Amino acid sequence: MKDILNDIIACKRMEVAMQKTKLPPADLYTAVERQIQCEADGIHTNRAEYISGRRSMRDSLAQSEYGIIAEFKRRSPSKGWIKEEARPDCIPHDYAVAGASAVSILTDEKFFGGSLDFIRIARPTVPVPILRKDFIIDEYQLFQARQAGADAVLLIAAVLSETECRQLIQTAHRLALEVLLEIHDESELTYTDSAADMIGVNNRHLGSFHTDAEHSLLLAGKLPRNKLLVSESGISCPQTVRTLRQAGYQGFLMGEYFMRAADPGTALKEFIAELEA
Repeated sequence: MKDILNDIIACKRMEVAMQKTKLPPADLYTAVERQIQCEADGIHTNRAEYISGRRSMRDSLAQSEYGIIAEFKRRSPSKGWIKEEARPDCIPHDYAVAGASAVSILTDEKFFGGSLDFIRIARPTVPVPILRKDFIIDEYQLFQARQAGADAVLLIAAVLSETECRQLIQTAHRLALEVLLEIHDESELTYTDSAADMIGVNNRHLGSFHTDAEHSLLLAGKLPRNKLLVSESGISCPQTVRTLRQAGYQGFLMGEYFMRAADPGTALKEFIAELEA
């Protein structure tokens, strides 16, 4: 497979530019600032805002015995549709009931079949932290995530300079959003000196989409121990989670393994049962 990361980012830039014409940044930022003020004053205009509150993904993972971040992912650029009919009003809720420490929701539409609306739909029935997973390149997307009800966002070192990354982290924190900073190889280790709340190692190469969970083990000893560590992608076996936990990881992002099951929530429940065994 050709390296498609550049295609994804080029498309994302056009997508964000189009979104800004429909809802100008000044209007979005004002709306989010008003929302934050209302929350600070204890005023909730709808049930979704009331249930969302502010939940710490970092704390949820740190306090969990299993640390599963279950992902709502309908499509993959490399494998096509995984579960095209998947409903955001059902599966994220089922994940939370089954024992997920957090729920990741893909919001990229073109390549992953996602939508920001999926967070809005899921939020009222999901009591655990929600991560907006997307290719974030602009602070505008952080305000979108906050307005939709996300508790955390993913930032990807491969698509940001270190300066851009630090600026986005600062803005995210100002909006009370936690940051999962994703790296893939040793050349990106310098990014981990940032103020990110969590450091993730993506076992999937974003260009070729080749995936190997051993990648997290290779980088484990080089990651900062004062950060909560997350292993992302390619995890399908309870023993892999046990091994990664022994190596220092406390979060485990899993998507396709559950989404390919007839009932993703039940698949997660059974996976946790195996971990307990």
